[in-house]
Amino acid sequence: MHGGGRAGEHPGECSIGPVTRQPSTLLTIAPEIEDALIRSAPVVALESSLIAHGLPADTGPAVALESERRVREAGAIPATIAVLAGSVHVGLQPDQIAGLAIGGRVRKIGPRDLAAGVISGVDGATTVAGTLAVCQIAGIHFMATGGIGGVHRGWQRTGDISADLEELARTAVCVVCSGAKSILDVPATLERLESLGIPVVGYQTDRFPLFYTRDSTHRLHDRVDDPATLAALAAAHWGFARTTGLVVAQPVSAEVALDPGQLDPMIDAAVAEAEATGVTGSAVTPFVLGRLHEETGGGTLAANSRLITDNAELAGRIAVAYYAE
Repeated sequence: MHGGGRAGEHPGECSIGPVTRQPSTLLTIAPEIEDALIRSAPVVALESSLIAHGLPADTGPAVALESERRVREAGAIPATIAVLAGSVHVGLQPDQIAGLAIGGRVRKIGPRDLAAGVISGVDGATTVAGTLAVCQIAGIHFMATGGIGGVHRGWQRTGDISADLEELARTAVCVVCSGAKSILDVPATLERLESLGIPVVGYQTDRFPLFYTRDSTHRLHDRVDDPATLAALAAAHWGFARTTGLVVAQPVSAEVALDPGQLDPMIDAAVAEAEATGVTGSAVTPFVLGRLHEETGGGTLAANSRLITDNAELAGRIAVAYYAE
């Protein structure tokens, strides 16, 4: 879930023709990452939907590479995940990252799409939920993203709830994010997280951040101010035989944060425009975020880029602390 998206796309569609070959390798793990997992060294998963669908084509690869650099700087190994030519790749080369942002249509890959993406041989970028599914397969327990998906406005009528929440409920991964976007039904999202038994912890904040904005009216039950304590919390959570993920919510940097008083009316207008023009399903979020990018003169893009890389670094620091114990 990211800002500055490409409005009007429907990246979840593809046609699966007759199978003319079997996939050579269903799962391809980069040697550096495989070695780290064998040694129980810190690895941080990074989703790729931000490259293909969430950020402009001239921005996504740079943000992805900077996220990897920040993970390494923290002492962990980055594992950007995508589907390429019929194989789920855990760890990408720079040219593969760049390729997700240029040319053709890159499929958006959630948990339900992994098999179809592999069999059809398409290139696909994993969402938060899709990345979590691959983390479970590969044995990765830490991940960074921009913001998690959640319960959409009007869910009582449409039933539109992100697969991120259900995947978090069955995957033991600590996800560092900047909360959720205020285009969602945030109270319903937090209620659903609680119902699913998923801890939501504020990092140096007592309130649930709303992606582009640092503050909100939604108080959190738990706050932690250092990565080592977050690592201890994750270890205790899984030590009590809990199999759900954890959400660590880090507010966007004050340097690039937006004023909610300015942003909220823009969001309401963009959501209303999407509904009036018949934009539905997975196309709503990129449509709204594209409008916000225009209305804020690129302010949402600056905030988005910064929070993604900051979250990658924090995830790296938590992972290093976890495996140091």
